[in-house]
Formats: sequence, structure tokens, C-alpha cells
Amino acid sequence: MQKNFSALKGKRIKIYTRSFSLEMYRYASKLFENQDAVIVRLTDQMADGYFYTIIKDTDCDIAINLDEDAFITNMDAMWDLVDFVVEKGYANAGCSDRGAGVPRGGNPIVTNPFFNILNLELIRIIPIDKNIINKFDYNVVKKEMVTAFPNKMLFDECDFNHYDNEPYYPFFFWMAHNFKTLYLPGRQHNDGMSTILYNHKQQPVCYHSWYARFYKMKSDHTKRINMLIDEVYNIRKLPKPVFTFKDNCQFILDLCIRWCIKIPMRIFNLPNKWKKWLRHFHDK
Repeated sequence: MQKNFSALKGKRIKIYTRSFSLEMYRYASKLFENQDAVIVRLTDQMADGYFYTIIKDTDCDIAINLDEDAFITNMDAMWDLVDFVVEKGYANAGCSDRGAGVPRGGNPIVTNPFFNILNLELIRIIPIDKNIINKFDYNVVKKEMVTAFPNKMLFDECDFNHYDNEPYYPFFFWMAHNFKTLYLPGRQHNDGMSTILYNHKQQPVCYHSWYARFYKMKSDHTKRINMLIDEVYNIRKLPKPVFTFKDNCQFILDLCIRWCIKIPMRIFNLPNKWKKWLRHFHDK
């Protein structure tokens, strides 16, 4: 940690990344090495279960959640944000799932989990029960939450009707209902897809590429993401990692393992996806 942030003194901080591609993770993690934080790569985690894994880590007071395609551009800006979140009593800071440079049409109340600061000390004041959170009925409290939602003018075409776009939606609805959430500003990168995320002082914190699942699978996304990685390393004035033949073999092996685990998980989750589709069909 480059500066002395008073609210973070004595806090146990970890940086978590839900990772599928070891190669991309290596590019991202090199940008936050040598910090006063433990770095944790989590693989084979479901989109909602990932956050409960983090919360259950009682050796962590503050969690910084980063997707493996969210590349930190300014560590000082990030630590300043973490300090602000803790000092001001926010439980969560992140980018709204609609607007703010995000190429998604979700619910603005939900923060997209490509970047979050989670104040676990504060969150654990309320006993965490996954079953209760998953049953949290946003529609019952929607009017109250929409009224309390800050800075509606910052978000284009706000639509607060979405409630089950992603498996993690109940978690973030529950968080926003029970605690304060800091919604961070963002804008679209000039590549027409990526998001530049800012802290509370309008300083860039990270570039998020989106579509990491297509890295090394679709040439257009691979090219765009590689250009974004190059740009961030140039901003940071750091040498971009050069991977050896041994590294590349490790990446391939890791990817094969991840696919062998992911495919059965996807099949197992198909009934939930069908239920969700039927709900949307019935609503229409």
C-alpha cells in the first residue's frame, strides 16, 4: 500500500478473483502484486456462491473482488477508494449493472461483480444465510429501493424491473436493502466495448474488457483484450509479462481442467435456467 490510509490500519485485506483463464489471471494479478493484501484465485465457483465463499473467509476484513479481465490502472486510486468505503460505512462499492459505461441492460441497483469493495466486517453484523438471501423478494421492496436509489440522472434509461438477470442478483439486492452501497461512475472505453471505472474522486481505477470467456476463442475479442492489456501496462509503466513454453503448457492444462469441471456444472444448473426462462415467458 503506497500511502497511509487511516481507516485501513490493522485491517486484513484480500484481493479475490473468480478465474477461468490462468493466462488472463496472470496478466491481471501482475498489476496488483506486492501490495498489503493477500491474493486469492478462486476457480470453479458458481456466480452466486463465489460471494458466500468470500464472506465465509473469517481471516479477511475487507475483500476486493476483481474479475480476471478487470485490469487495475491506478493502485493509489483503488486504495483511496477502499479507505473511503470503510471510513464512510459503505458495505459495497461497485459499478451499476446498467448505465455508467456498462454494455448491459440489467437493474441499476445491482452492482456488476467485475469490481467490488466488500466491507466484510460491516456485512457480518447481520448473520449471513444463503437460503434467506436467495429468497429475498426484491419486488416486495422495489418501490422503497427505487426511491432510495441515488443519482438516477447518472443512468440512462433506468429500468428497475429486472430482478433475476443473474444468479447473484438476490445477493446484491439484499446488500443494497440492508446496507449502504456506493455506486461508482464509469464510461465506455474508446474500443467501444470495455468499461473504464472511476473512484469517488473521478480517478480511473480499472479497465474492464468484458467477454473474457471468448479470450483465445474469438479473434476479435482476443485482439481487443490484448490491446487493452497493453494499454494498461503502458499506463502503469510496467513490463508486460512474457510467458515461456512451460507457462503456455500450464495455461492449456489449467484450461482443460476448468472445462472438465465447468461442463458438468452447467448441465447440473440447466433446470434453474429453464425455470428462469419459463418465468420470463410467463411474465410476457
